[in-house]
Amino acid sequence: MRGEDPWRSSDPLGEALHFLRMTGTFYCRSELSEPWGLEMPLMEDCLWFHVVTSGRCLLSVEGTQPRYLVPGEFALIPHGLGHMLSSDVDAVKDAPMVHDLPHDYVSDRYAVIQHGSGGAATTLVCGAVRLDHPSAARLIRSLPPLVVVESAPSLHLSWMYSTLGLVADEARQCRPGGEAVITRLSDILVIQALRSWIEHDSAAKVGWLGALQDVSIGPALALIHREPDHRWTVASLATRVSMSRSAFSARFTSMVGESPMHYLAEWRMRSAHDALRSHDVSVAELAKRSGYQSEAAFSRAFKRMLGVSPGSVRRRVDVSLVP
Repeated sequence: MRGEDPWRSSDPLGEALHFLRMTGTFYCRSELSEPWGLEMPLMEDCLWFHVVTSGRCLLSVEGTQPRYLVPGEFALIPHGLGHMLSSDVDAVKDAPMVHDLPHDYVSDRYAVIQHGSGGAATTLVCGAVRLDHPSAARLIRSLPPLVVVESAPSLHLSWMYSTLGLVADEARQCRPGGEAVITRLSDILVIQALRSWIEHDSAAKVGWLGALQDVSIGPALALIHREPDHRWTVASLATRVSMSRSAFSARFTSMVGESPMHYLAEWRMRSAHDALRSHDVSVAELAKRSGYQSEAAFSRAFKRMLGVSPGSVRRRVDVSLVP
C-alpha cells in the first residue's frame, strides 16, 4: 500500500520511544536470604533495572539517597552505573560482585542466582539491557541516575502494575518458558518506566525531550528522524513547520542545543552506525545515501563525529556472526 505510513505517529516523542530497540545483555532471578548483599558492575551503554517480586531490598546508587524497594516498584539505573543491592546497610560490607557468584543458566541470557545466609527471603528480577537506536544516547543523557516508579496505585500506571504482577508470577512459578516471558515483560517495563518519567518529571520538559514535545521543533525533529537521507536544509525544514528560516534556526538551536544542520549530520552518522551493526548495507551505499561524493569522505566524517571508523563497526559485526 502506498501513501502515508499507517504506523507513523503524529507524536514525535511517542515515535522516538517506538523506535527504541533493546538487546538483552543479562537477565537473572536472584533468590536471596538475609543478610545478603550484591554489587552490580558498571555496564557501559546499558540500562540496569530491578524488580522486587517478594521481600524487599536496599538499593544504593552513587549520587542518590539509598532507598528500599518493595514489590510493585520498578527501579531503572539509566546510565549503567555500578551500584549495591542488599538486605540492609550493614550487609553492604564485603558484598560479592554478582558475576562472581555461581549462576544456574536457564538460557544463554537468563540465569538464576541463590545467595545469602538463610534468613528472611527476597526475590529479585534484574537485568541489563542495551538500547540500539540513534535516539537512545540522547534519551539516556536526559535521564537522572535513578528512576523509580513507585508502588502507589494510579490509573495511568495500571498497565505497569499488571506487568509487574505477571513478572512476579513467572518468577514464583518457574514454568517452562518462564525466562522468555520475563525477559520480554522486562523490556516492556523499561519502556513504561521511561514513558512514566517523561510524562511526570519536569526535567523531561527541557532540552531534546522538551524539543520533541514542542509544536514546531518536534515535527522538524520527526522529519529528520524519519528521513535522515533526505536533502534537508534549514529553509526546507522551516517551511515544513511553517516558520521563517531565522526563527526556526534560532528556536531549534536554543531548545536542542545545536544547529539543525549539525543535528542532522550527527543523526545521519548514528543512523549509519545502526545500519552497519544490522549488517544490511555497505559503507559505499551509506556514503551515497548521506550525500558524500566518496566513501573516504564519508568515513572521515563518520570517525570525526563518532570516534570510530565505519570499517571497525562492520568488522565487529562480522566477528560476532562467526559461530
